Amino acid sequence: MAWNEPTGGGNKPKDPWGGNNSNQGPPDLDEALKKLQAKLQGLFGGGSGGGSSRGASSPAFSGMVIVILVVLALLVWAVMGVYQVDQQERGVILRFGRYYDTVQPGLQWNPPIIDSVTLLNVTKVRSISLREIMLTQDENIVEVELSVQYVIDNPVDFVLKVRDPERSLQQAAQSALRHVVGGISMNMVLTEGRVQIAVDVQRRLQDYINLYNTGILVSKVTVDESKPPTQVQAAFDDVIKAREDEERVQNEAQAYANGIVPEARGGAQRQIEEANAYKQQVIANAEGEAERFIKLLTEYEKSPAVTRERLYLDAVQKVYSETSKVMVDVEGGSNMMYLPLDKLAERSQRSASGGGVELNSSNIRELTNAVTEQLRNDAAVADGRRGGR
Repeated sequence: MAWNEPTGGGNKPKDPWGGNNSNQGPPDLDEALKKLQAKLQGLFGGGSGGGSSRGASSPAFSGMVIVILVVLALLVWAVMGVYQVDQQERGVILRFGRYYDTVQPGLQWNPPIIDSVTLLNVTKVRSISLREIMLTQDENIVEVELSVQYVIDNPVDFVLKVRDPERSLQQAAQSALRHVVGGISMNMVLTEGRVQIAVDVQRRLQDYINLYNTGILVSKVTVDESKPPTQVQAAFDDVIKAREDEERVQNEAQAYANGIVPEARGGAQRQIEEANAYKQQVIANAEGEAERFIKLLTEYEKSPAVTRERLYLDAVQKVYSETSKVMVDVEGGSNMMYLPLDKLAERSQRSASGGGVELNSSNIRELTNAVTEQLRNDAAVADGRRGGR
């Protein structure tokens, strides 16, 4: 007989789960799966089952599912707290909104939600630029463009002490620039004073941001451009051109002075040296002539005739050597003798080149002696003729 057939005298089917029928066969598998599905739907908020199904859910099964879900949530929470800090970065940790720690490069972990991490690159060089129009000390208007390069020196101060550190830096740079430019003249701002302006602005700007505790270190300040306002640019260009012409003329004058002054000093020194040399020469010649005269006097005292003859020949030789033409007036004669020494010298040179006799000092001396002897003979003959008459 089937397990769900009606019994004896009634029309009610047999209850397989009833207390009176506990020794009968196993329950229906489809019914069991439906009950399990109803329990899961009730646990996860799914479709609503009958009141009797929710009431019949197992407490042990519900607790195990909750534990699994909690463990999974903890794992996800723990994984979310792992992060990497690069070599150029530093991490500022806030726990419940209060500063907790500064982490170094490497793999780090902090509990999420509880801690908040701010990563900052402390080696990156950042920059800001500003252009300002301001008054100088001599009440002229100039326009200056400035660039500021900086790095984050203190991450904690950069994150916590100032709300907007970069904006504070820009405002401090404007104040420092106005203070420095307002203390110098327009000429210094536009020409050779740019480097000094950058140095003074950097020093003053660093003092300002240190006072604000911004955690910023200014690495370099550069004055990119300084010029007058556009309305007076043409007039200022003329002034600059005139100043450049003035400097050019001064440089040319200085170069001329540098060239002429040493030359004049050299000429003066040369004349001094020549004068000293002439002085020494004159003194030496005078001493030599005096010494020669003394020696000649000694020889003259020993032999006057010979010495007189020698002096005469030397004088004649000197005269002949210093002139190219000689005219001799013979006493008592009617003719004047002409000696073309220049022609004789040229003829001597041609003879020497052609193999002839060269006219030198010895030849001139012999010629002088012959001329002198001839003159004496002519004079003696003339004297004899006058005596015979």
